[in-house]
Amino acid sequence: MKLKRHKFSSRRLGALVRKELIQIVNDPSSILIAFILPVMLLFLFGYAVSLDSTRIRVGVVMEERTPESENLLVTLRNSKYLDITASFERSFLEKEMVAGRVRALLVIPVDFSRRLHSPEGSAPLQIIGDGSEPNTAVFAEAYLEAVVSLWLQQRGMETGASINNLIDVETRNWFNPSLESKNYLVPGSIAIIMTMIGTLLTALVVAREWERGTMEAMMATPVAIQELVLGKLIPYFLLGLGSMLFCTVVAVFVFHTPLRGSIISLFLVTSLFLACGLGLGLLVSTLSKSQFVAGQFAIILGFLPGFQLSGFLFEISSMPQIVQFLTWLFPARYFVQALQTIFLAGDVWRIVLFNSVILAGFAALFFVLTARVTHKRLA
Repeated sequence: MKLKRHKFSSRRLGALVRKELIQIVNDPSSILIAFILPVMLLFLFGYAVSLDSTRIRVGVVMEERTPESENLLVTLRNSKYLDITASFERSFLEKEMVAGRVRALLVIPVDFSRRLHSPEGSAPLQIIGDGSEPNTAVFAEAYLEAVVSLWLQQRGMETGASINNLIDVETRNWFNPSLESKNYLVPGSIAIIMTMIGTLLTALVVAREWERGTMEAMMATPVAIQELVLGKLIPYFLLGLGSMLFCTVVAVFVFHTPLRGSIISLFLVTSLFLACGLGLGLLVSTLSKSQFVAGQFAIILGFLPGFQLSGFLFEISSMPQIVQFLTWLFPARYFVQALQTIFLAGDVWRIVLFNSVILAGFAALFFVLTARVTHKRLA
C-alpha cells in the first residue's frame, strides 16, 4: 500500500523537536552520556593517560670510580628526565632491568677517564635499552645522549679542552612547546565524546522507539520523512553542541589546554561531525531496529574507528599502508585532525576547510541513505 505524501510543515517539525527534547530531559541515560561521561573521559585522558616520559628509570654501571665518572653521575642525577640508580655491580642492574625496575643502562667503562684524557679525547659509553618498550627505550637513549653531550660541553669550558662537537643545536617545538601529551590527548578525547553522543546515543534512542512501536505510530501520522529525520536529529544536535561547549570549558580552564583557534571554526567543525554521527546513528537504528544490534554497530562503525584509526592515540603514518587507507573512510580522522589543529596551531584554514568539506560530504551521504531507507519502510 502506497502512503500519501505530505508537504513539509515547520509546525509538525517543531512538535517533533519538542517531543524529543522532553524525552531527552526525562531520560537519565542521555544526560549521563552527554555530560557525566565526558567528564570521566576528559579526566581519564587528561590525568590517567600520559605519553610523557619525564622520569625514566635508568641504571648507571660504574665500572670505575674517578672524579670524571663521579662528575658525570652527578650531572645525570640532576636531569629532571632521568631517575638514576647507580651501582658498581653490572649484574645487579641487569637483573633490575629484567624485572622492569629500570628501562635502560648506561655503562661507564673501566678506562673511561684514561681515554677521556687521551689525545683523541673520546671515551665511548654503552647504552643498553629495554626493547620490550620501544618508545621508552628511544626516549632513554635520547635523554642520555643529551645529558652526556651537555656534560662534555661543560667539561670543555671548565678545562679548556677541545670539544669535538662544534655544532650548537637549539631545539624549538612548535604548537606544543612543553611537549605535554595531554595537550593533544584532550582534543582527541573530545572527538571520542562527540562520536558517542552523535552515533551511539542516537542509535540506542531511535532503536528503542522501534522496539516499543512508537516509531510505527509516528509513521501512521501525516509526518513527512524529512520532518521525522530532522525531528530526531535537531535535539541531539543541540545536545551535542552543549556537550562540546562544556568539554571546551573543561579542557581550557581545568586542563589548561591551549585554544589558539576561534570558537567559530571549532563549532563549525563540530557541527559537521555531529551531523555525520547523528546521520550514521539514525541509519544504523533504522536498519537494525534493535537496541543491542544498533549499539554494536554504533561501536564498530563509530567508536572503535574513532579510537583506533583517527590518529587520536596512534600516529597514522606509522600504521601499515592498508590500514592507512582505511582511515580515510571514517569521519573521525578528519575531526581529530581539525580539532588538534584548532586547539594547538590555530585557524589554519587550509586544514580546517579541507576536513570540513570531507565531513560535510559524509553527513550528506548518511542523510541521503537514512531518508531512502526510511522511505522504503514507509512505502
